[in-house]
Amino acid sequence: MSESAREAREAVTVVFTWEAKPGMEAEFERWAHGIETEAAAFVGHQGVTWLRPEEEDGPRRYHAVVRFAGTADLDRWMASPQRAAWQERVRPYARSVRPKLTTTGLETWFEVPGLPVRPPARWKMSLMTIVAVYPFALLYDGLVAEYFRGWPLPLRTLVFPIVLAPLLTYAVMPFLSRALRRWLYPES
Repeated sequence: MSESAREAREAVTVVFTWEAKPGMEAEFERWAHGIETEAAAFVGHQGVTWLRPEEEDGPRRYHAVVRFAGTADLDRWMASPQRAAWQERVRPYARSVRPKLTTTGLETWFEVPGLPVRPPARWKMSLMTIVAVYPFALLYDGLVAEYFRGWPLPLRTLVFPIVLAPLLTYAVMPFLSRALRRWLYPES
């Protein structure tokens, strides 16, 4: 399977942020419902999660977490005349306040706080994940797995990802992302 075919089949998530103009929140929410209904008609659309403003007296920022089955499906929606028409309709009610953030999976491990940058190349993410996982796999197999040999296979196998996934997500990958920032993000 080609790289572009693989990318087109991987789920993708996009985050959009709008700031509603004061007093226009109800109109914005009607617009949000309308664009969500329009997007739902597109092939590959997997839903939207809306996050409403947290503070009553602060900026009225709404966030939409939009999910599509693949990048090709997302690209069709993003380039559609239907979406363009909805983007025009929102102008009286709100403005976009951030660049969109698009992720397909593991690149959420590879973030640079405060910088809106493109995810690293997939081969770099893969190599760095191997570098992060391999030492823990060795340690587990050499020091820990022995204690679970009497357990049924599904349970003893489950121990490794239960420990590894949070460790990678909260400690190892953020550390490696900072340490290898220049290599992962040469243009930033």
